[in-house]
Amino acid sequence: MNITVYLGATPGNDPALTQAVRKLGAWIGGSGHALVYGGSKCGLMGELAESVLQAGGRVTGVEPRFFVEDGFVYDAITELIVTEDMSERKAKMIELGDAFIAFPGGTGTLEEISEVMSKVALGHLDAPCIFYDLNGYYEGMRILLDHMIELGLSTPEKQSGVSFAKTLPEIAAILNAANGSGTTERRLGSGTVSKR
Repeated sequence: MNITVYLGATPGNDPALTQAVRKLGAWIGGSGHALVYGGSKCGLMGELAESVLQAGGRVTGVEPRFFVEDGFVYDAITELIVTEDMSERKAKMIELGDAFIAFPGGTGTLEEISEVMSKVALGHLDAPCIFYDLNGYYEGMRILLDHMIELGLSTPEKQSGVSFAKTLPEIAAILNAANGSGTTERRLGSGTVSKR
């Protein structure tokens, strides 16, 4: 399974972030999955890629040309795909992914996972969309999504493909269930997976 992970190119100021992202990478690589990510050597992105590689996994980085020219690319990854801009990068990362995880990150992370959520809600993408709610990081997002439903601006059905997981075992369970049902074999189609 190709697991697309969105996360920051900065380390943050909480050591728990680095510990958790390295455990996530070790699990991805050690479980026979492959990582698709933004291609950077910096911050949490670099920690994730390195840990997947150390666990024997494959890493595909998708990096816009201007970041490559600025020297941010992680040279040790398995494959690098260079895009012309951020929009092309986002489209390619979705195209390559069988499942999607938002690790704690900044506005770029939110932008990327929001596009995945939208495609899942429209039935244009059939794949797990998981917020890694490490130490309650995405609690505000969960509350916001519930509030959208309360105000009639969204529905439980539209959000049924979105999950919140507080731990790595919860993430693994969601992905294993999706893989077992065959939903990740082809992402495009109708219907959604895991409950929010």
